[in-house]
Amino acid sequence: MVGIPGVGKTSLLQKIVEILQKNNKSVSVHSFGSMMFDVAKENGVTDRDELRKLPLSQQKNLQKIAAEKLAILNEDIVIIDTHAFINSPEGYYPGLPEHVLHILKPSNFISVSAKPEEIYNRRMKDVTRTRDNISIDNIKKELDVQSGMISACAVISGSPVKHVLNREGMIDEVAEKIIRTIGL
Repeated sequence: MVGIPGVGKTSLLQKIVEILQKNNKSVSVHSFGSMMFDVAKENGVTDRDELRKLPLSQQKNLQKIAAEKLAILNEDIVIIDTHAFINSPEGYYPGLPEHVLHILKPSNFISVSAKPEEIYNRRMKDVTRTRDNISIDNIKKELDVQSGMISACAVISGSPVKHVLNREGMIDEVAEKIIRTIGL
């Protein structure tokens, strides 16, 4: 599941897990970025938001290690919480480049978006992360980049992608739609 910051992906994942567990499904959610950060901490990185500023060679290596750890998980349902791209100093770097897709072998992609104004407001309220200042026009661009990146992932992996709009106050409906989409 991918989504730019502020689409409500974390809240949506919590709702999906709640629904699946109520239906006796074994499910786990893993943050790709947190797994990368855990490895990076061993090498002196102290802030998760520093990851996107590392040289691309280091980011690629962290992605590879995180993907290898995720690929060996054997729960019934493994959901990976990640981003379709990283806004690095060099430009938009794929969050799921080909080498990661080959390791993970994903069965489905869910691309979460929201109205740009809702995303902007959610980001402004989030004091837990170090975010770049951004405009609504930049958010629209990020949504376009996300759509292109995740579509490429679907082509490379041969797995379907579902685009969902996570509108304010509609989390239950969106969670149910995702669960139906992936056949659960």
